[in-house]
Amino acid sequence: MATYYDIMGTDLSKLTTAADDWAAMAKDFDTLAGIYRKEVHGISLGDTWVGISATSGSARFDVTLKEYQGAQSEAKAAAKLLRDAHAEFDRLRKQIEHVREDAVKAGMKVSERGIVAFDTSKLDHSAYIAYVHDPGYQESARTAAGSWGEQLDTAVKAVNDADEGFKLALAALTQDKNLLDGTVGGFNREATSNPYPSLEETAKAEHIPKGKKAVAEWWRDLNPVTRGILLQEKGDELRKAGVMSPLYKWHSPDEGSGAFNTEDPTAKDLWYLARAQGIAAGGDFTGENAASRNMEHYLGKTGEPLDLDIDRILQDDSGFRNDVSVHIDQNQDVWRKQGLDAFEKAGGDKTVVVPVESKAVGRTFQSDEWFHAVGSHQQNVSGMVTVSPGEDGKPKVSLDYQANVWDRYNWDAGKSTTFPGIGEIPDSEMGRLHKTGLAQEFDMRGSSSTYTYDLNSDANPTVNPPDQGREGTRGDVSRGDEENR
Repeated sequence: MATYYDIMGTDLSKLTTAADDWAAMAKDFDTLAGIYRKEVHGISLGDTWVGISATSGSARFDVTLKEYQGAQSEAKAAAKLLRDAHAEFDRLRKQIEHVREDAVKAGMKVSERGIVAFDTSKLDHSAYIAYVHDPGYQESARTAAGSWGEQLDTAVKAVNDADEGFKLALAALTQDKNLLDGTVGGFNREATSNPYPSLEETAKAEHIPKGKKAVAEWWRDLNPVTRGILLQEKGDELRKAGVMSPLYKWHSPDEGSGAFNTEDPTAKDLWYLARAQGIAAGGDFTGENAASRNMEHYLGKTGEPLDLDIDRILQDDSGFRNDVSVHIDQNQDVWRKQGLDAFEKAGGDKTVVVPVESKAVGRTFQSDEWFHAVGSHQQNVSGMVTVSPGEDGKPKVSLDYQANVWDRYNWDAGKSTTFPGIGEIPDSEMGRLHKTGLAQEFDMRGSSSTYTYDLNSDANPTVNPPDQGREGTRGDVSRGDEENR
């Protein structure tokens, strides 16, 4: 990895010199191809040489001629890549210089190694005395120096990313992609320009992080064109990895029943436990499997997060379906404009993808089962707008989205819940199970499958989830990952 010192001391003109050499090589290959076509390949095209040997020779001559042509294409592409690399490295190095200049103007000094420190030599005598005797002043100076150091490190990292992208692009350019062209490891006859908008983006596209939150952040940091390329190449893999995951950071709105397992259970608490177990079992008989599962998970006292079946909720709860439609309806004009702006900025001839996310709002499920299983919650919609060139000259704009839900399974003092066949039970009684360690509250979250909406359409957005069936009992608990929250 190149350091600040390495980057600032590198002679970039060698890239353009190498580009000129590759361009000259392309011309030489063109000349050689012409000679070969006339003096060798042409022999097999006439009537003077016939038979098995002529047929065999003609095939071999044809492969060799195409290799000359492939060598020319590869050399031209290499020359262009080198010139593009020079332009990008030059631009990124100037960014480093600008950061350094701004840091110096802000009272910092930057060493030859790129180390940023507060420059006390610029202080007059009184200011220096104040700095020496004021710990707060010193701390603010260190904080400022650290901030400038981070900006400089970011600028240096951009150069290293571009350098890695250059290596990847060069390797792709020189790879023989056609295994049926008569050669093994020959010239790349289909050599083209790097499809990514920059070498830095080429490197970023190569490194998909682990964890849905990290993937979502990485996805949003990419160029819209880069996202378009990756989505076409490995859309299913990326969706599974979490590119549509929301960035909204959910936090429980209250403490619920308080600390876990801090009180000794009483005989009445054991009665509360037996009643809760009856509620969990009864949910299976009344058709409220989700409520039964969640209660059973509470009584399992693991405290592990639970992954909600959002597709099933969409099917069961018409109010939730309407909520999701409202999220889209309220944002679609803005999202469409964001996509079209990115499309136009990219030249209007490339597919672009723009991540979108609606504001999280608090809502309450209306169906009996999901009201008892979850009740009030936070929800939003996240996804991506894809804009592609249309055959009629008009861009095609579509939205891929998922519905997201967050909540905490807990019991709040002062509230009560009505259970079928049992009646109204104060939350404080159910919360006692958490306080006494007989049960434990937990986080719940979930995201739906991917749904698509045509943003070119005038129709109102509607959600039509597939039939989920009614399989599953309270024992079919699916646990989510902490990284998904």
